[in-house]
Parts: sequence; structure tokens; C-alpha cells
Amino acid sequence: MRILLSTYGSRGDVEPMAALAVELQALGAEAVVSAPPDEEFAELLARVGVPLAPAFTPVRQWIEAARRSPFDLPTLAARMIAAQYEAIGAAAARCDAIVATGLMPSAGAAQCVAEMRGIAYLHASFCPLFLPSEHHRPYPYPGHPLPPDVTDNRALWDLNIGVMNALFGGAINGQRAAIGLPEVTNIRDHIFTGRPLLASDPVLWPWRPTELCDAAQTGAWILPDARPLPAGLEAFLAAGAPPIYVGFGSMAMDAAREAARVALAVVRAQGRRAVLLRGWAELAPIDDADDCLVIGDVNQQVLFPRMAAVMHHGGAGTTTAATRAGAPQVIVPQVVDQPFWAARVARLGIGAAHDGPTPTFDSLSAALAIALSPQTRARAIQVSETMRSDGAMVAARGVLDAIGQEGRQL
Repeated sequence: MRILLSTYGSRGDVEPMAALAVELQALGAEAVVSAPPDEEFAELLARVGVPLAPAFTPVRQWIEAARRSPFDLPTLAARMIAAQYEAIGAAAARCDAIVATGLMPSAGAAQCVAEMRGIAYLHASFCPLFLPSEHHRPYPYPGHPLPPDVTDNRALWDLNIGVMNALFGGAINGQRAAIGLPEVTNIRDHIFTGRPLLASDPVLWPWRPTELCDAAQTGAWILPDARPLPAGLEAFLAAGAPPIYVGFGSMAMDAAREAARVALAVVRAQGRRAVLLRGWAELAPIDDADDCLVIGDVNQQVLFPRMAAVMHHGGAGTTTAATRAGAPQVIVPQVVDQPFWAARVARLGIGAAHDGPTPTFDSLSAALAIALSPQTRARAIQVSETMRSDGAMVAARGVLDAIGQEGRQL
């Protein structure tokens, strides 16, 4: 049994697929990951023994090229799906199924490949926000704000079908027509399928039953990490009280750089030290003082439990890692689902959600004070003890069930 796991996005899209691949291999299946061939993703997959089938271009190159062009999502989608169809098609040789996630045009390309080859197709989402449910509102895509006069969530999800068709329907149906597949009238539900895998932790954001989508919430797909921390980081940690982590992951925009600058000033004003993740924004200290250490990619599973607090952008992966570590959080959300993860962290009492992506010294100081309170730390530790760690194995068994290998159910 050979299964292709297809994604296109940042590390938060790639690492969970690596975790699923490892568990599929443990069950005796052959797993291949099609992902952007950026160096960091190639290294990640090689570290855990999972083959990489390169997507059409490195994601950082795609982001840079998209920035240089006028932002037109339908046009970008059409460019991506055609190229991804070729890359995923090549990767799918001898495969019995495809599990797809990542950007919508990439998932659409993966589904086209599965249909043309007559193999099983499953869709995965890492956040409940994007799956239809009357329990939450749809994500408002750029240029398509939610109508202020519509308050019923079911009605908003009905409207969301038209939004998704407008943004992605031309590209996906254009590709389908080019390869002889019939037109699809509801792009969203066709690609998400009636039974998507929801790879998020039910403590952080529980999926509630709904007639709109029969999602199978497996828990987050966590890739075990046995790497030790670098010697310089260990020395920094040993030299004083637990520092505060500041990192914005793959957020490469100027807003993330400004947020990090304010964060370092706030941390220093409270007499704390900082561990600063360089990340895609190439973050740097505000001066050459020795109270801030800049790091690259490290083992968050080992680092976060040793932090006084974790200040970050609110990506699904970082939020899950910090919550599992029992570390109080301050989330300064930048885009897409990040404000929703921030709200969940605040509601659980395990951290603070900053209002918006551009903090001031005062606003971030207030948020950090909440995170550093004894009550927040105690609650963060309590919640961490309820988090599940078997999501990737649950999903691997479910994938094999879905393609007829086993009789168990999710």
C-alpha cells in the first residue's frame, strides 16, 4: 500500500504530514510526502526517513513571485493548479490513495490526480475554522467580507460556497476541463469531501457535531522530535531565569518584524531575557545586549517547557506545541486562522490574545502581564495534561480504514 500525502504551504502544513507519514509507515504502509522543496522541508523529511516528492516550486519562491504581481487570487490559483497537477501526478505513480491539504489550488490538483488515476482521495484540515459548521462563521476571504446584515451561520456558509467558487472555481474547473473531468458546481464541498480529517486538538478547539460537515477530529498530528538543544542555547538558558520566547514562524511581513521589535522592548522592560526565533522574517535583536539570543530551527518540544512564556503569531502548530508544553502564551495574530487560535487560548485561560497584529508597548505589556500571572501558568499546566498525543496514529488508522485496509473506524 503506497499513499501520497500532498501539501503546499509553510512548515505548519508540512510537518503534520511528516507525522502522518511516520505513523503510516509504522502500520506497514509506504508513505511519500509531496511538499515544497524548500531546504528546511527537505531536511525535516529526511530526518524522519520520509521520501520527498517535490511540489512545483519552493514556497518561499512562490510567495516572493506572488508579491511582485498584482494580488489576484483566481489568477494565482490557476497558475498553481496547473503546475501542481503535473508535480503531484508524477509523485502519485504507483500510489493507492492521496491525502491532500494545504492551499486550495494544490488540494484541487491532488483531487484531479486521484480522479484521473481512479484512486482514493481524502482531505485534511488543520483548523476547524475552514470546515462548514453552524457553530462558527466562515473565514472572510480578501475581497469577500461577510455581509454585516447576515447573522445566521448556516446562511453564511451557504454564501461561502459562492465565495469559494468565485475564488477557486475557475482554476479548478479549468484544470478539470483540460484533463476531461466534469465541471463541479460546489468547489468547497467537492474538495473537502463529506468526511474530512480534522487534524487539530479537541482540547484547544473541539469539533461539535453538525449536519454541514461530518469531520473526523483525530487530534493534532505531532511529529516526535528527539533533537537536543544547541549548546549555545543550553548555556543561555542555564545563565538565568527562564526567558520569554518570541517568534513569528513563517510570517515574513513587515508587521511581524515590528511586532517582534515591540515584544523585545516589552520583555526587557519587565526584566526578562528573550529567545528570539529568526524565522522567515529574519528577526534580529534591537541591540547587541546579552539578554537576547537569536535562534534558528530548534526542538520546540524541548524548548517551550523551559520558557516563562511563549509569544508568537498563533499558527496552529505553534499554538499546539506551546499548549502541550504547558507554557503560558501571548498570541499576536497576523493572518487567516491566527486570530481564532488566539481567541481559543484566551478563552481557555492559558494565555492572552492581543487585539490585532500591530502591538504597542502598552498593549503588549498588558498581554504579557496576563501570561506571566501565576493563575495563567497553573491553568496552562493543567490544560497541557489533557492534550492527546496520538492524533497522527489515529489518522493513519483512519486513512487505511478509508481505503479498505482495516475494519476499524475513526
